[in-house]
Amino acid sequence: MPPARSATGSATPRWIVRLVVVTALVGVGAGIGGGLVSLGLHALQHFAFGYSEGDFFEGLLNAPPVNRVVALAVAGVVGAVGWWALRRWGQRSPAHAVVSVEQSVNGRRMPPVVTLLNAGLQVVIVGLGASIGREVAPREVGALWAGWLAERAGLSARERRILVACGAGAGLAAVYNVPFGGAVFAVEILLAEISFATVLPAFAASAIAALVARIWVPANPLYVLPELHLSPTIVVWSVLAGPLIGCAAVGFVRAARFAQAHRPRSWGILIVMPLTFLAVGVAALWLPAILGNGRALGQLAFAAALPVLLILLTTVVKAAATLGTIGAGAAGGTLTPSLAIGAGLGLAGGAAWNLLWPGAELPAFALIAAAAFLAVTMRAPVTGLLLTMEFTGQGPDLLVPVMLCIAGAVAVGYVLERTRVTGVA
Repeated sequence: MPPARSATGSATPRWIVRLVVVTALVGVGAGIGGGLVSLGLHALQHFAFGYSEGDFFEGLLNAPPVNRVVALAVAGVVGAVGWWALRRWGQRSPAHAVVSVEQSVNGRRMPPVVTLLNAGLQVVIVGLGASIGREVAPREVGALWAGWLAERAGLSARERRILVACGAGAGLAAVYNVPFGGAVFAVEILLAEISFATVLPAFAASAIAALVARIWVPANPLYVLPELHLSPTIVVWSVLAGPLIGCAAVGFVRAARFAQAHRPRSWGILIVMPLTFLAVGVAALWLPAILGNGRALGQLAFAAALPVLLILLTTVVKAAATLGTIGAGAAGGTLTPSLAIGAGLGLAGGAAWNLLWPGAELPAFALIAAAAFLAVTMRAPVTGLLLTMEFTGQGPDLLVPVMLCIAGAVAVGYVLERTRVTGVA
């Protein structure tokens, strides 16, 4: 973000003040947006499943099982009608087409009404139990706000690009209370540039957003884990498991890409989405942890709270439910679903490994695999690492095996994706 300069070569104080003010306002707006998304999501969950205390999974277990089917059926109808109308509007009037955060970073303007409706539909379906991530909605709201501010402040195209990315990262930071992860998400994924011009506003915006959102969003980590310890067996497992996790993550990414490419393009969504959501609701009668954005399954895996085989079955069905939701035409993310799937796979793999070489806590395997799986699906090793550590509140004790596993998984993921693109055997 090069500063404007006077004839003497000094930075213009007015330019600096304007940029500082706009960056701060980006953080405040993203924090409010993330807080409202979180409030709306929880309100819908409490309404749909009739609970007032405890977390989403506890509410699912205490509510009548039929609520799972009814809530998903309603979500399928609302989502189908909403996105059919929204996308039809965009087809008839390109100025009202949905613009993604990545497209906005690259210069496209996000239409306010369409963007807010698209984000609102995501909150509604996830609140009613749809199996997809909620993180795209606050990112879109943050990017929309940042783009609007940049235009009103008369910032340059490069300044706008940086602030839109910072707004998206700040939205992520706000809704999950992950200021470091949100800032690095903006720098590593959206901007792919590490410099003072990108890091400073990203840090400031995400920190402010997370601070503002604490009015609504709990400050405690998203997942609760027991105290974990480093051991030789967990280090060796991390090295060996990394490539396998990378293969699984690439398979999930390719399946999600295929599902999105073949989702209904017109009125077909009015049939496919309700039926798909209904099928997920029926499956949830036996496996309730497949519902929602993945936090329920992730917590079960991190705590090893159910038999390992049951968690593994839930993980497989969760992956299928998420892919089906994407293929049905829903908008949303795969961040927390990926984390949950990785945790479930890691728990199962760790349980098998412990039979050969005991000595490590099962939640440690889930944590390490979750970070590696997320890093591959996001194509961002640093962001995957930091988000997992902030989500779980873990310190440096397991940093070495997590980094080793991420390195192996991302390396395999890179090779497999490069082979797919180039066609090299």
